[in-house]
Amino acid sequence: MPSAFQLQCHLVLILLAASKGDTRYLEVRDAGEDEPFLLLSEDLKRELSAGQIYRRSLRCIDMLSIEGQFTFTAEQPQLHCAAFFIGEPEELITIEYDFINIDCQGGDFLKVFDGWILKGEKFPSSLDHPLPTSQRYTDFCESGTIQRSVRSSQNVAMIFFRIHQPGNGFTVTVKKNANLFPCNVISQTPSGRFTMVVPHQHRNCSFSIIYPVVIKISDLILGHLNGLFLKKPSVGCAGVGDFVELLGGTGLDPSKMFPLADLCHSFHGSAQMKIGCDNTVLRMVSSGKHINRVTFEYYQLDLQEIENRKENSIEEFCFPGI
Repeated sequence: MPSAFQLQCHLVLILLAASKGDTRYLEVRDAGEDEPFLLLSEDLKRELSAGQIYRRSLRCIDMLSIEGQFTFTAEQPQLHCAAFFIGEPEELITIEYDFINIDCQGGDFLKVFDGWILKGEKFPSSLDHPLPTSQRYTDFCESGTIQRSVRSSQNVAMIFFRIHQPGNGFTVTVKKNANLFPCNVISQTPSGRFTMVVPHQHRNCSFSIIYPVVIKISDLILGHLNGLFLKKPSVGCAGVGDFVELLGGTGLDPSKMFPLADLCHSFHGSAQMKIGCDNTVLRMVSSGKHINRVTFEYYQLDLQEIENRKENSIEEFCFPGI
């Protein structure tokens, strides 16, 4: 695999951008001895004619950003496998079981997780997901034919599987569905533009960018109700039910990341910040009383920008040893 697409690891996860392409393969390095080592490369997205189904074999460690039918057949005992699925921000993912031939009694398993989990860290975090962690797993060996289809709550999902007997395996079909109000999102790319809207919902929404970035917030509306803007406290966000926070860190879980800035005042204009963390998250906290909206764009910091730390740059919080 080309070195330009390789990831490096600082504590949990550092991802380097693919040199081009809108989608990518993700692999992850986990420190546990029973966890897999994954790499990052450019996604092999194919142009398909209308109505044609994309089919290919599934690897023990894989990532997919395209709809299609995927089959895994064990050539040897495969004990620690995971496949990560990702869509566009406005998409949900449905995983359908087409064919399953595994030995549940012999220790095999096939589990779908609603989100991503890596080294014990989850996205979305437990604070941001509508379901408790135990209900985010769908275990085929427990549900069997009862539940043949699982839909994610955001644009990412994954499956864990273990197969002991060569020749055994499974086939799944991955489909994508429109999500009118995307909440929790992992960006496929190191640059982009996004508007997050939380309409009268008591929920927290995180947008995760797994790169050091410059993030520019161009529009923020908090506490919008019937055309009126509610007055916010003059200092800080303490006691405010609706606000946006910027987080940075080396892991996947926003609840375990370092708080960098809070925004609790509506504004139109531009606010820019350079964040040199492995993972940057914009998180909106909503009380459910109002319509909240934030528009932002982001692009990846290059090495020179990371080294040139200016007053509005906070990347020093994000590197080990500081």
